[in-house]
Amino acid sequence: MLSVEQAVATLLDHAKRLVAPESAPLLAARGRVLAEAIRAPIDVPPADNSAMDGYALRHADWPGPDDAMRLSQRITAGSAPAALEAGTAARIFTGAEVPAGADTVVMQERCEATAGAVRIGELPDRGANIRRRGQDVQTGQDVLAAGRRLRAQDVGLIASLGLDRVVVYRPLRVAVMSTGDELVEPGRAAGPGQIFNSNRYTLHAQLSAWGFEVVDIGVARDEPVAVRERLLRAAAEADVVLTSGGVSVGEEDHVRDVIEALGRIDLWRIAVKPGKPFAFGAVGDTPFIGLPGNPVSVFVTLLVIARPFLFACQGREDTAPTPLHAPARFRKKASGREDYLRVRMTAAGLEMYGNQSSGALFSTGWADGLARQPAGAAIAEGDPVEFYPWALFD
Repeated sequence: MLSVEQAVATLLDHAKRLVAPESAPLLAARGRVLAEAIRAPIDVPPADNSAMDGYALRHADWPGPDDAMRLSQRITAGSAPAALEAGTAARIFTGAEVPAGADTVVMQERCEATAGAVRIGELPDRGANIRRRGQDVQTGQDVLAAGRRLRAQDVGLIASLGLDRVVVYRPLRVAVMSTGDELVEPGRAAGPGQIFNSNRYTLHAQLSAWGFEVVDIGVARDEPVAVRERLLRAAAEADVVLTSGGVSVGEEDHVRDVIEALGRIDLWRIAVKPGKPFAFGAVGDTPFIGLPGNPVSVFVTLLVIARPFLFACQGREDTAPTPLHAPARFRKKASGREDYLRVRMTAAGLEMYGNQSSGALFSTGWADGLARQPAGAAIAEGDPVEFYPWALFD
């Protein structure tokens, strides 16, 4: 069996961007992946402006704390100021453009205003309380790199540059297919021996959260002909085919054999817990990922192994999450496989959920994320362990 690191490297060796660029309105850009870098066309801010409500003056014109300065103008945010008259001050508000000739803003709390004049009791350093032109972003500056998935703050930054559209990659289309005669859809009655199909909903939700377009292929019964028909449909309609179940070694696990007949298997079985029966290959020319059937195994292998490949196919550059480290508040014997444990962060460290079964889906809702236990390594209470909060997989 391959290690998790070897499996991810193998998938990435086969990965290539599968989507084309397109122009999108900025308001619809959150979660999309930049196809072209953003370079600033303007300075931000575009002019010197006041950091607070107060009075603008030329530092050298201050007459001292006992004498008042005449107010020559009142400057609000959004107005164009006149050049400051020598020896005068200007009433100015937060965000308003600083007039030519002024080099300092004094906060209003240090001033005493009278009719048409102001007395400044304490003068700050020259340049105080002024946000300089271009102090945030300068014209020509590289702002966001291609391959970045846009967050809300990135969208706001682009808007501050005056851009209302961005060039992004179209969403990756991922076909989702479940297998198994035992599966029944939520909302229907489950008969003897049947279970509700949670994998379909987990995969839809997570893939959609990553910004992909999900193509629902439904459930293939445990028959080679049914599996073949749905896999061919999935390969024709999507950029990547993703299945759950049917890739183990049971007599009713037909997905692997059908894939080998339609295309190829490049990888099968990984030394990971949960999730050993994981497959990767292609249906014709369409990449194929076969996840295990147990619900926690599906979720963990999707996040840890499939995610980097899918991100690369979408054109994203940031495919590897950087873990945090926290002390374990549990003990765990060594395992022959790399183990991803459902844990919760507490003030004292990481608490492990008691039932680490691959079928205990409740544990993923209880947990804050995953703790990684390397193969062959025991964990003692207090040991620092790698911790992957769910947010790292966004």
